[in-house]
Amino acid sequence: MPKALITGITGQDGSYLAELLLEKGYEVHGLVRRAAVESYEHRFSRINHIKDKIKLHSGDIVNYERIFEIIAKIQPDELYHLAAQSFVQESFEDPSTTIMMNIQGTLNVLNAIKNVSPKTKFYFAGSSEMFGKVRQTPQNEETPFHPRSPYGISKVTGFELTRNFREAYGLFACSGILFNHESPRRGHEFVTRKITNTISKIAKGKENVLVLGNLDAKRDWGFAGDYVRAMWLMLQQDKPDDYVIATGKSYSVKNFVEDAFNKAEIKNFETIDFSAMSQEEADNKINLLREQKNKVFVVQHPRFYRKAEVENLQGDASKAHKFLNWQPETSFEELVKKMIEHDLNLAS
Repeated sequence: MPKALITGITGQDGSYLAELLLEKGYEVHGLVRRAAVESYEHRFSRINHIKDKIKLHSGDIVNYERIFEIIAKIQPDELYHLAAQSFVQESFEDPSTTIMMNIQGTLNVLNAIKNVSPKTKFYFAGSSEMFGKVRQTPQNEETPFHPRSPYGISKVTGFELTRNFREAYGLFACSGILFNHESPRRGHEFVTRKITNTISKIAKGKENVLVLGNLDAKRDWGFAGDYVRAMWLMLQQDKPDDYVIATGKSYSVKNFVEDAFNKAEIKNFETIDFSAMSQEEADNKINLLREQKNKVFVVQHPRFYRKAEVENLQGDASKAHKFLNWQPETSFEELVKKMIEHDLNLAS
């Protein structure tokens, strides 16, 4: 029975990947960080249904000694490094924590593999945010990186560390440059889940204002369940390599909002741009809108604009199609439907 260790197993991707590996007959181990501020139920909500089938280990990726000890004990055949501070806005607010966790954590895992389990196949979770201010559209494995956030910078560094350990020490180390991938398990702070969660509350009469940032920003959105399959396929190849994983189609935040409203059967809403106002002034205006219970509003708020915007991300996954035989199975419309239906049930 092959053994796999997943860092970040309690997250969206970690939970879908754990399910996939269990289906394929793996012994699945997960690294979980102790976090006293979170309730037990919330923290393990994505993996509660499989918790009795996996083995969890307490540890933090920034603690090298603990990572060394866990990897030495498990000797995993495959290690999927998904743990990271992954919220872009938070990386602007607290760049030091983002850099420490995402870069030092990746270095710790790679060093531990090199020293105590060199036959372990390693997957690093890269990101389309590495491209940032894009030089070409669509973006592929040869597109130069120009990250526009501390998060993007940390992921570029992790990508280069992974490539360096592959070339310098002969590790089977791959990076997946995954474009935006969403699901009903997405965290509520991410824009797609914020949209479907708020619209579901609007549909149930619990809210009437959806507050967002730049509606014109475009992303290549796929389903997380499809993307973890690509992670697994990368580690089944004869040679390690890096792959862009994407749908090849780009939609704006506005497109996502409109489709989500349509699937929630809400036909009428008004879009208002407060982005040129101060945050305090915009907040006051929104409070007035909330008093108009019979109307629905989508508001562009200055608080949710990035300090350095990434306008358009669209991936070219031709290499993954050719060498991994991977294709996304879930369309944009199906993804939005999955998320809206899930959040409508929650709102009920």
